[in-house]
Amino acid sequence: MAELRFDTVASAAGYTHADAEANQGSIVPPLYATSAQHFPSAAAMEAALSGQEDAWIYSRLGNPTIRSLEFVIAALDGYRVDAEVSAAVAASGMAAVTLATSPFLCVRGDEPMNIVASAACYGATFMVFSQRYGKERGVEVRWVPENATVDEWAARVDLHTRFVYAEIPANPLLSLVDVPALSALAHEAGAPLIIDATLATPALMRPLAMGADIVVHALGKAAGASGVSLAGAVVARHGITSSAADASMTDDFAGYLRRGPIRDMGALLSPFNAFTVMNEVRDLRRRMDAMSRSALTISEHLHSSHRVAEVFYPGLQSHPTHALAQQMVLVDSEADGGPVNRYGYLLGFRPVGGFDAAARVFDRFEVIWRANDLGRVKSIATIPAIATHRQVVAAASGGAVVPPDLIRLSVGLEHVDDLLDDLTRALGAA
Repeated sequence: MAELRFDTVASAAGYTHADAEANQGSIVPPLYATSAQHFPSAAAMEAALSGQEDAWIYSRLGNPTIRSLEFVIAALDGYRVDAEVSAAVAASGMAAVTLATSPFLCVRGDEPMNIVASAACYGATFMVFSQRYGKERGVEVRWVPENATVDEWAARVDLHTRFVYAEIPANPLLSLVDVPALSALAHEAGAPLIIDATLATPALMRPLAMGADIVVHALGKAAGASGVSLAGAVVARHGITSSAADASMTDDFAGYLRRGPIRDMGALLSPFNAFTVMNEVRDLRRRMDAMSRSALTISEHLHSSHRVAEVFYPGLQSHPTHALAQQMVLVDSEADGGPVNRYGYLLGFRPVGGFDAAARVFDRFEVIWRANDLGRVKSIATIPAIATHRQVVAAASGGAVVPPDLIRLSVGLEHVDDLLDDLTRALGAA
């Protein structure tokens, strides 16, 4: 599908005309809600189980519906990437984060190991790194402050670094990092660069094209925007950089995950969830385009309001990483004469008056939903300091600053004027 455009790849990948003919003409890939594969003979079973043939065998080892989703996600993250790309899907975004990072933490005698990660990360990711890896496994975690320079990253990376990790845009302040520069310094140290690109999705950003080795997604967010299912994905270029791993892992990291950790530890995605996400991802770019347009309009409105102290949105010139966003975040579109910048659906703002005012504004929303979620067709708000990033705030780790009065808003597909009216009404009596 290399010659096709992004929208067409999203619509068609993973299911051909020939596949439809083999499935009674269905133009929608079937849901294989079954746990095991029937084999016509002992020889066929042995060939599948020995890896001589690519069969799915048992749903903990794979499933046709799951395989189709993996193909679609690899095609989207690998769009116009000059490398072979494959994907493995898992039960949740955090399962994907764990699968993408833990294989690099193998013990090699008494050799020390560290990981270098942006402090601007999701609360559960912070807990995995600081508690599961740092406290329980003794891995040194070197946190990098939000909006740090490349030199500050470089000062923490050495030959004992097992991976370099960043979330872009970072939740909840939407900061970005220089992916090509981080890729260069990670590779110089023999470490892979791992990027959580959940908020951007492949419609807005493809880090593999900028030098990243591995990308993780919580597919249950904007990729599966209805909110029906949880899912996660690990997408990797073939031949990743890692001095701590052998070729069985680095040649095809996603394939390694399917053959090993996912199979053995059971972090599998259900076929039903794979089916729902796969059908929702088909119009991903158009949704991201519409939601991003609304988010920019809302950000500009809030930025001009005397009732708002501060707005965080990478599409605003006031955002500290706006210049990076202009280089790295876009929607592939011919409608406007070529690729155009869209800055995503997530924004944050601080009402004048501190936390009490923020809580009052939050409680007055009538159109916007109050929940700990994002990327939905419905607009959703939360207060990260008391919800999604509570652990980060409590730990006050290495430069992670989440304002206590920040309201995070995930902009959906409602009419933007209705959302503006809701915000104006809620702010009016703050």
